[in-house]
Amino acid sequence: MTIQVNSRDVGHMMKAAAAQIRAEQKRLSELDSIAGDGDHGATMLRVVDCLERVFALDSSVDLKQSFHQAGWDVMGADGGASSSLLGVFFLGVSEGLPNQCKCLDCRALAEAFRSGLAAVQRQTKAQTGDKTMMDALAPAISALNEAAQSGDVVNGALKKAAEAAQSGAEATRKMSARYGRARLRGEKTLGHQDAGATSVALMFAGFAQGCDSLEGNS
Repeated sequence: MTIQVNSRDVGHMMKAAAAQIRAEQKRLSELDSIAGDGDHGATMLRVVDCLERVFALDSSVDLKQSFHQAGWDVMGADGGASSSLLGVFFLGVSEGLPNQCKCLDCRALAEAFRSGLAAVQRQTKAQTGDKTMMDALAPAISALNEAAQSGDVVNGALKKAAEAAQSGAEATRKMSARYGRARLRGEKTLGHQDAGATSVALMFAGFAQGCDSLEGNS
């Protein structure tokens, strides 16, 4: 039972998320080739490389500064809309944290992630149902906040967020793309899972896995 996480713990979460992305890089690029240029897997590798570098396993690091640095590094990962929006997300997470933040309980983590989602929503007009990363990100944040408000602990809430993200990503198979470059292919995207939503689901699966492996926070 993980009651709170510090920078070292978040480092474990990022490391697990990176492992998920690396294991699925080929599939991410294959999914992207249906509606894009097939480089999403490579983009996400650069994204998780940035996250791992920033979140060194050091519990003394200020989480607000770490998320801020991660946001800028991810935005500079040269991956088009995906890296830009994920960078905005992590910058938004930073904005939702207090100065000199050393650890987060479930409600604080959920609030910070909600701030990250709000930042993305200010940046893009894409909504759930448009077959984008929002179809996984928005449900994940909603589930995380609902779990936090109901008194869940961090690892339990992240598991629910990961499940919601996975369900959201799988639901994109039944959608026609209505936003971004993929919209040009319209109904040809039916039957295929969105690459961006899949990446978000993989990252949240990693967050949950990394958090679940922690010891000493009960």
